[in-house]
Amino acid sequence: MDVTKLGDRVQIHYTGRLEDGTIFDTSNERAPLEFTAGGSEVIPGVSEAVLGMEPGQSKTVTVDPDKAYGKHRPDLEQRVSRSILPQGAKVGDPLHTKVKGETIVVWIIELGEDFAVLDLNHPLAGETLTFDIELVGVESKGI
Repeated sequence: MDVTKLGDRVQIHYTGRLEDGTIFDTSNERAPLEFTAGGSEVIPGVSEAVLGMEPGQSKTVTVDPDKAYGKHRPDLEQRVSRSILPQGAKVGDPLHTKVKGETIVVWIIELGEDFAVLDLNHPLAGETLTFDIELVGVESKGI
């Protein structure tokens, strides 16, 4: 059986956990996640973890922030007027906004009387993540 190589299309089932064991995402009950091994469609720590795996193989990998969603950057937190928020917005709510023509998600992390603090970091920025990965399938691209 061939092992997964750079550029192969793979399908995996996975469960992602925080350091305290909390599950933040899983493909259980869904179709497998498909992406290019070693590519940029998923976080680098997962994309690279499948290299060398064979279909049917499972493994657990720990992914540092630099191979996941990056370090948390305080400079990506911005104070704005509360009046720009939708009616009823509360701490923890995601908001969709456009930056340089691209839609991104920002998170409300603080609400004051007349201001709000929005966080442009990914919610998992700064987190070390653990993934249980099962390689379901691989399509060799011959790279």
